[in-house]
Amino acid sequence: MNPKVYLLALITFATGMDENIAGGIVPFIAEDLGVSISAAGQLTTVFSLTFALAAPVLLFATAKFNRLRLLQVALFTFCLGNLFSALSPSYAFLFGMRIISAASCALIVVLVTTIATEMVEAEFKGRAIGIIFMGISGSLVLGVPVGLLFCNWLGWRAPFAFIALMALLLCIIVPLMLPNVSSNGQRIPLSKYAEHLKNPKLLTAQLVSILMIGGHFVLFAYLAPYLQATIGASKSELTFYYFLFGAAAITGGYMGGWLSDKLGHITAIILIPSIFILFLGAIPFTLNSLVLFIPCMMLWGGLSWTISPIVQNYLIQSDHANAGVSIAVNNTSMHLGVALGSLLGGVVIKYSSVNWTPAIGVFVVVLSLLCALYSTRCQEITREECKEKLIQP
Repeated sequence: MNPKVYLLALITFATGMDENIAGGIVPFIAEDLGVSISAAGQLTTVFSLTFALAAPVLLFATAKFNRLRLLQVALFTFCLGNLFSALSPSYAFLFGMRIISAASCALIVVLVTTIATEMVEAEFKGRAIGIIFMGISGSLVLGVPVGLLFCNWLGWRAPFAFIALMALLLCIIVPLMLPNVSSNGQRIPLSKYAEHLKNPKLLTAQLVSILMIGGHFVLFAYLAPYLQATIGASKSELTFYYFLFGAAAITGGYMGGWLSDKLGHITAIILIPSIFILFLGAIPFTLNSLVLFIPCMMLWGGLSWTISPIVQNYLIQSDHANAGVSIAVNNTSMHLGVALGSLLGGVVIKYSSVNWTPAIGVFVVVLSLLCALYSTRCQEITREECKEKLIQP
């Protein structure tokens, strides 16, 4: 497999840290800027919602640009967005900077995912996607805990400054390591996206991503306040828990791709949500014992990152001719899931208690499993044949 895939994973490490760091520093942003925990949590919501909406629009608008230069511009914009986030004088200004960072991040992730699948042979596509997502999950094991350490030492602004520095370095390294990146060529017609979304098999597969990731983020977006409320976690303990979560999560991206290749994309897309429900649901029942809580949290963390490469490989195998459309739409779906989960978690906290976030998350993931079962019954790609398949006993 082409080793340049690992450079692309390093890029997604930076983007993953930017998206995931907010959940760990929510209490500190809220305190410093004088807003509620729920309001601070919406910084994750707006980031993911912007990502979801920007990904297909920017991919279409920039289709004829050289990918190398486009990636450089996106990385530089990403750098500026985080630099100004670190300098934010108010919540409103920070909110705006998160939008800019998210839009550039969307283009970066779509570009590197597409490039990665083109770099490798067909039998390695699932693993290549898994490695890309290892970069994002890897940000949890190193990036987010390091960011929390900076937050403890220098305040919540320090992690954003650190991400800006990483983005600047990557902007310099990319043209040196990827000198022959091709242009995108012709734009994918908008009708292809419409066809994709009209197909029940593909649409419900996209809903698997939205709902499983959404269920995960109902709790994960507010993990810091949840641990503070339930077990009285201190700042240093939060860093430790995020490190353990990330250590497990970093294996999830690769394992998702590996399971998809080894077990088959149909088996994998049903198996993972089923197991995920068990461990997310078990979290509240393990809080009184670290011996139980830590392994349960780590299994939850690892499983949370398996679904993205599994769904993307499922979509590619189901409609190989339109793989670019599938990847673009799925990147949007994943971040709609993050936005949904963050928003729903904020509503739960505002009107009830952070203690209820795991239960609500489980309910959302059950819906994801139902969508997976629905989609896998549609063995044919056409809309009409899919509907016929679903009504058979």
